[in-house]
Parts: sequence; structure tokens; C-alpha cells
Amino acid sequence: MILEHEIPNGSKLYFGKSAKVKRHIEKVASDILDADGFEEIVTPIFSYHQHLSIANEKELIKVNDEMNNSLSLRADSTIDVVRIIQKRLGTNTEQKKWFYIQPVLRYPTEEQYQVGVEFMGEKNLSSVMNLAVDIFDKLEIKPLIQISNIRIPKILVNMFGELTLDDFRHLNIEKFLNLKVEWVEKLVYLQHIEQVDELLEIVPQAIKQELLKMKELCIETKFDNTVLAPMYYAKMLYYDELFFRVIDKNEVYARGGRYKNEDLTSVGFAIYTDALCETLTK
Repeated sequence: MILEHEIPNGSKLYFGKSAKVKRHIEKVASDILDADGFEEIVTPIFSYHQHLSIANEKELIKVNDEMNNSLSLRADSTIDVVRIIQKRLGTNTEQKKWFYIQPVLRYPTEEQYQVGVEFMGEKNLSSVMNLAVDIFDKLEIKPLIQISNIRIPKILVNMFGELTLDDFRHLNIEKFLNLKVEWVEKLVYLQHIEQVDELLEIVPQAIKQELLKMKELCIETKFDNTVLAPMYYAKMLYYDELFFRVIDKNEVYARGGRYKNEDLTSVGFAIYTDALCETLTK
């Protein structure tokens, strides 16, 4: 029996103080982004193209349009934003910097509010990562920034046949150490920028290039509390290189990275409003 006051598991209810905190987060973010030249976009909640963004299509909430074409509720905003700007707005705008404040919805009833940022045609991840730092500073949140490079797990899978990307998704450290390769072991325990130069002396050239990109991003960030996580692998389909997460204890407040849609390389991030609301309300 479902009582009148019950809401579906995973859906969100904000009222009173929590609603005020949610609006405060959104205003702080939108003021900072607007001042940096970003314009706001609100995309349709229904989409024909969500399968391009979500690694596991079982997470999509699927329906059909009036012509019986399959579509989904918005489960991710990034690729839809880029596609709409490129394909639908086209020559009507030359704007490349966009942000959105809207929820994503995943099967069966998961609802997640986000503040998202996309800088189309930009390759320098620090350009948006430092904006995320500005937003958290204004909110008086002092989290940890974890910097990764998705190419490193992919290179390691190609080098060592016994490894799979699932090993990196689940951080199977024992399997990495069982390779009995000195530089792989040092890669597992790499955390701080001071450790990078020593590792550059012994890793293969392909790994060296990707570590240098991580080191450069560390140097460019305005945030002191930063660690490296070269063995981390994100589940999203479109991130292809540098990647970051904003973490406090066990909560992920934001994540973003460099990605490619068709021939266009861009950078962006999403702030997870619900996790921030819970922390700030407490």
C-alpha cells in the first residue's frame, strides 16, 4: 500500500531551509558563471540521444513519442547541450560558454539536481576547473580535488592483457600489484605532484605523456588541496582524457573533464546540488 504522503525512492523533496539552501547554491554558481561570460541554457527533459551519454542503457527511463520513436528522459545533460548548440542553434549563436541548472533522471526513480558547465571548443581543463574552485570557495566548502587521466587505464589495459577496464572501475589494487612491475606499483601509490618527476624517469613514453598532462593541470589549478589518482577510471562514455572529481569524505560534490563529441573537443563539469544541499543544510 502506498500512502498519500509517500514519494518514490530516489526522488527529491526540498522545502523551507533546504529549498533556500538549494537556491543559494544555484545563485552563487550562476553569478560566478555569468560574470565569466557563460550563458544559461535549459534543455528538453525528453531526448532521442541519451544512449550517446550513458554507459549503461538500463539506467535510462524510456518512453515513446507520438510516432512511436524511442526516446528517454534526460539522464545526462552534456552531450545534449553540445548537440543542441551545434545542430539546432547553429549559426544563430557564436557563444561557446554555457551553463545549465536542471535535474537528470535515471531508472527507476533516481532524481539528481545539477549545475553543469560546458566550454565548447576549449581544450584546457583548468579553465573550468578553476571556476568550480571559485564556486566552492564562495560556498565556504573546502573539499579535495582528485585529478585523473582516463587514457592511463586504457594504455595499461593495452599493455597488460590480464587487465580490464573493470579492474580500474573497481580499483582492483591487488591485481595491479600482482603484475610485479615496479613502475606500475609506483603508479598505484602516486598521489602528490612531488612524486611525478621520479616516476617520469621509469614509465614508458606513452604513460609519461599522460602524467605530464596531469602535472600541468595540478600546477594550473588555484586549489591547494589536490591529489593525483592515475588509476581512476570514469564510467561516462564521452570523457577521454583529463578528469577531476571534487570530494569531501565519501561525498562527490562535482566531477568534470575533457571530452569529445564528433570532432569537437570541449571541457566541462557538473556540480551535484543534492549532496551540497545536504552538507550545507546540516
